[in-house]
Amino acid sequence: MLRRKRRWYTATEKSEMWDRWQRGESLNAIAGAFETSHSAITKNFARYGGIRPLGRQRSRLALTLSEREEISRGIVGGLSLRTIARQLGRAPSTISREINRNDGLRRYRANQADKAAWDRAHRPKPCKLAGNLQLGRIIASKLQCHWSPDQIAGWLKQAHAGNERLQVSHETIYRSLFIQARGVLKRELLQYLRTKRVMRYPKKTSLKGKGLGHITDAVSIRERPASVEDRAVPGHWEGDLICGSNNSFIATLVERQTRYVMLAKVSGKDTEAVINALIKQARKLPSELYKSLTWDRGSEMADHRRFTLDTDIQVYFCDPKSPWQRGSNENTNRLLRQYLPKGTNLSLHSQAKLNAIARQLNERPRKTLGYETPAERFNVCVASTG
Repeated sequence: MLRRKRRWYTATEKSEMWDRWQRGESLNAIAGAFETSHSAITKNFARYGGIRPLGRQRSRLALTLSEREEISRGIVGGLSLRTIARQLGRAPSTISREINRNDGLRRYRANQADKAAWDRAHRPKPCKLAGNLQLGRIIASKLQCHWSPDQIAGWLKQAHAGNERLQVSHETIYRSLFIQARGVLKRELLQYLRTKRVMRYPKKTSLKGKGLGHITDAVSIRERPASVEDRAVPGHWEGDLICGSNNSFIATLVERQTRYVMLAKVSGKDTEAVINALIKQARKLPSELYKSLTWDRGSEMADHRRFTLDTDIQVYFCDPKSPWQRGSNENTNRLLRQYLPKGTNLSLHSQAKLNAIARQLNERPRKTLGYETPAERFNVCVASTG
């Protein structure tokens, strides 16, 4: 069997690949454009973790090719190094070093010297985590607790405010995970990321809002008080229903001010089962901390009036196809997929297990809370009601 000859891509072709990738084209589409296999394209991107490498640039302080040509002409013309330096506006020591490192006065050639300088400059800047074993261990331990790189970076800034050596950006953590050539963070730690991806993918537009039912006597989110909208007071929640395989469902609830999460096991998507679960969950909290609930227009909330009568909690409904109006809940649902992946049977999880998952989320620092945890913020609210 004949093996396909390996193809080498030019810098222009590689640049076009990255352009297509950043525009959101699929790997198959890019492979088709270059008449190669999906695996070949994937290897090119995976080498850099899906992150486009920065283009090389000359330092603004480095000698240019035209300056090196002036040096060469000056040498041929018998000018002194100080005279050449004065004509170029450079220090004499700069001209002396340039000539000495490129075969001396007799053999100096501008083009060869310029190429040699470009080759010598091909040294990657070491990553901040390289050689900092303490910081690497801290980051690894937090990743294993399912903290995101953003949460780790924010926490480090607070926990080690006076020590820049123990601070790092979330982007550096991501790059150290995705670009294994750095040799800093082990590849095994990728499994603790929320998406479990092995390389970064470009953002793509997603649309939601299908299958919205008609809700009788629905109170629009536009009638929600301003104090709820600006998160001025606690006790206002956002809710949703996430689904799994075999018609399994879980109700998710997020308090808008503190981002505190509660999860409720439900026996089905029918409105009776969902409302019963929400009523049971609502009775676990003091009335001061559960004043309203904002939901989408899914049919599971058709019997919202019974929920309000039993709990004295007002229900507001988002506009059709407007999931961003429950932004805190939408974000929480994405976080939950780390523990409850799509396509899995959610009915296998007991309420005790769901409570444990919610506890982990509530004890993770959040950027929007200044890297405090939802549990810390919510406990303050509970104490104030007591």
